[in-house]
Amino acid sequence: MTTTPLSADVLVIGWGLAGLVAVAEATAAGKRVVLIDQEPRSNIGGQAWWSFGGLFLIDSPEQRRFGIKDSLELASQDWFGNAGFDREEDRWPRAWAEAYLQFAAGEKRAWLRERGVGFFPVVGWAERGGYGAIGPGNSVPRFHITWGTGPGIVAPFAEAALRAEKAGTLTILPRHRVTELIVADRAVVGARGDLLIDEQTARGATSSREIAGDFEITAASTIVSSGGIGGNHDLVRAAWPGRLGTPPAHMLSGVPAYVDGSMHAVSAAAGAHLINGDRMWHYVEGIKNWDPVWPAHGIRILPGPSSLWLDATGKRLPVPLFPGFDTLGTLQYLRTTGHDHSWFVTSRQIVEKEFALSGSEQNPDLTGKDVALLLKSRLAKGPTGPVQAFLDEGEDFIVENDLDSLLDQMKQADDDDVLDLDLVRRELTARDREIGNDFTKDAQIGMLRSMRAYRGDKLIRTATPHRLQDPSAGPMIAVKLHVLTRKSLGGIETDLDGRALGADGSVIPGLYAAGEASGFGGGGVHGYRALEGTFLGGCLFSGRQAGRAAARSV
Repeated sequence: MTTTPLSADVLVIGWGLAGLVAVAEATAAGKRVVLIDQEPRSNIGGQAWWSFGGLFLIDSPEQRRFGIKDSLELASQDWFGNAGFDREEDRWPRAWAEAYLQFAAGEKRAWLRERGVGFFPVVGWAERGGYGAIGPGNSVPRFHITWGTGPGIVAPFAEAALRAEKAGTLTILPRHRVTELIVADRAVVGARGDLLIDEQTARGATSSREIAGDFEITAASTIVSSGGIGGNHDLVRAAWPGRLGTPPAHMLSGVPAYVDGSMHAVSAAAGAHLINGDRMWHYVEGIKNWDPVWPAHGIRILPGPSSLWLDATGKRLPVPLFPGFDTLGTLQYLRTTGHDHSWFVTSRQIVEKEFALSGSEQNPDLTGKDVALLLKSRLAKGPTGPVQAFLDEGEDFIVENDLDSLLDQMKQADDDDVLDLDLVRRELTARDREIGNDFTKDAQIGMLRSMRAYRGDKLIRTATPHRLQDPSAGPMIAVKLHVLTRKSLGGIETDLDGRALGADGSVIPGLYAAGEASGFGGGGVHGYRALEGTFLGGCLFSGRQAGRAAARSV
């Protein structure tokens, strides 16, 4: 079946957050827009819908209420210390970083508040670094959780799209997979591809790739907002950089299978320049989802700072690779061990206070904007319901009342047969001895005590320091951790209007890119590392830039 060719002022490929923001901007400017995606309509919002909803803001009212002194200068110091821009092709990523920092320190919060987006009052402190002042990490808490998590940040832009569809200025077409960008006189003038069979699947579930026909859509401007490669492990391994060691043989997926990177090759075939493909962002605190939605579905533990982190052999990770401090530094170190997993050894008291799970579906209180459930789950004794479900059902969790039993169960879960139980016992016993004094040479314990000086951490994110073998804090818990794929930090090179560039730096007329497909702007706004809360923000900013520019060009 061949569909009747369509035309539009603006064609948007991909209905994740960046695509929805671009649609909102273009339709608000009075343009006729077509929005397409290869998935069933149940997936509008893409990966952002599944997210925890964290947003990077600078000198916000939420920060000031907690006594956090932030500034554009401090945030810029952190961003550029984190990014480590060092390539000739970092010209536009650097420019995007400067523009995004201005956005995050300026109109970003007010712009979102105008659209009904609210924030949880406690600001989180992600990617703490632990190096020098100009090294990686956030100097202060900047992780603002959206009230409503991922669905809460998607909602105003999805609703704007539905209003535009009802008004007739937007056409939404699911199950349209682009295989080619149409080029005429060196300009991109639309797209063609496969019409996939009509299929209704649950959000995030894998859908069929059976072809029912083809389609063609012409447009004055085309925006690629199709996401990254995290759901395609073959592409992740192919792009894996040597500086991070060898790619894992076993990984979990932190994104659905449709995050397949297919539009990268399609865009490159039309002349778009792909840069920084070796820059990527994956987590090392992944656990197997006991109730999976997509293949190899993993969930990330958002850990507080107290758990003892051991490699697969039982050796403690070096300073400053503590939970929540340096994601890529920890990934790089663990890849040198020759094993694909590591361990948290902790206590129930720590799990109750410090374990949060990434994802909208793992946080029903915040996602559902349920204040009563929030107070019960975050402030009352006991872990949240989703964390308790993993304690009960998750195959990566071991719960025992004493160290000997815990070690025995850890050994049984050690498929590689490399865990040195005597080493684990020595590491844990030595750590517990250090807790007994107000003074310590243990850097993790010192940092833990320092963090509790921040009211937000003391309130909901850090447990009172204690011995892991203290019976009153028990039972003891071990968690087997896996590498969890997530984000592409490189992508289509763009200028500050989101216009796609060719290898010679010239603008490709009619072609734009936004979101993860563009490395969240410029082909790599984060550089080598991200400060967290910056992925959704990158989708917002790059989608807004591309949507406005595409509308102006028509």
